[in-house]
Amino acid sequence: MLFSESKNRFYIGFTSNLEERLLRHNQKSKGFIGNVNDWKVVYTENYETKELAHKRELQIKAWKSRIKIQELIKNK
Repeated sequence: MLFSESKNRFYIGFTSNLEERLLRHNQKSKGFIGNVNDWKVVYTENYETKELAHKRELQIKAWKSRIKIQELIKNK
């Protein structure tokens, strides 16, 4: 999970290469993530398979709750 101070927004996604993904997110481009370059990793979880990681991503996104996301980060 990434967070941008300037956007005051979270980005939730899964990847097999966190450093590369963060680098791509911080390169200015079009779209939700691309117009700022201050994304920081605030939370991670590890899974054995892509399928499990994607399932968890969708679960967190389904919360649609900033408070619940902040609690998850706080309790890591």
